[in-house]
Amino acid sequence: MPRFCQGLRTLVISAALFTLCAVSASATDLGVGTVTGDGLRLRSEASTGSAILTTANTGDLAIVLEDVGDGWYKVDYHSTEGYMSAQYIDLSTTIETDLGYGLVQTEGSTLNLRSGPGTDYDRVAILSDNTVVTLLGMDNGWFKLRHNDTVGYASSDYIVTCLNAAGDRGDTVLPAANASLAQQIIAYAKQSLGKPYVWGGNGPNSFDCSGFTKYVYAHFGYNLNRTASAQLNNGVAVTRDQLQPGDLIFFYNGKVSTPVSHVGIYIGNGDFIHASSNSYTVEIDTLYAAHNSQKYVYARRII
Repeated sequence: MPRFCQGLRTLVISAALFTLCAVSASATDLGVGTVTGDGLRLRSEASTGSAILTTANTGDLAIVLEDVGDGWYKVDYHSTEGYMSAQYIDLSTTIETDLGYGLVQTEGSTLNLRSGPGTDYDRVAILSDNTVVTLLGMDNGWFKLRHNDTVGYASSDYIVTCLNAAGDRGDTVLPAANASLAQQIIAYAKQSLGKPYVWGGNGPNSFDCSGFTKYVYAHFGYNLNRTASAQLNNGVAVTRDQLQPGDLIFFYNGKVSTPVSHVGIYIGNGDFIHASSNSYTVEIDTLYAAHNSQKYVYARRII
């Protein structure tokens, strides 16, 4: 859910004393966090057991909303609220950088845009609820922003990030908090469809079979072994009739001395995605095809 203004008090004042109700409270957001490690997970709750909404990589930025304790920050990352480990966040209270778009959220009130980061600065404009602005940075809980030709500061308590000038939030496009991790892995794997198979390829532009599976799972924080045979030591064994989306499936062509010769990711209904050494591309294939069914040998559950 979008973050609405917090702690807004109802002012009971004679109508003769004002003609405009404008929000101008102090800000409480902590600042902007820079991610310091690849595959940092944005979770639905401040717990390693909660659903993974998406992952962030080194150098990505997130608005840090709150320190919730126990080593967790509540953040706004790519316009989606969730929780990240504070261990991998470098927090800055003052930063000038492109933060994308922002959406004013004041529950019908207006928001003062000021010449500096605080209520003591002059008001330079008034922003209406649901106005979309360009975010230029943050200074101690105040967004520096541009609206039309005016640059000023507004309390971050009343602005959420958004994806575009239409004010769309990321919460509506990312998998829901209860979406299965397997489906997120499969969706990420499909982003590489059509990329070339290259022996020894580790991604992101080309892959061999085990380089592909390792690359996909690394995005979600899983460190698989590098070769197909070595990946037989990852996860736990499952039988063919126990296959679930996200499982690794292994094949043997009878021509090599290693236990297996190929690996892919099962996506359900007999289909799997892999970097194929036959078509020399990342593609979706089926276990029902005779040449695959006859070569299938093992499966491992990673998640």
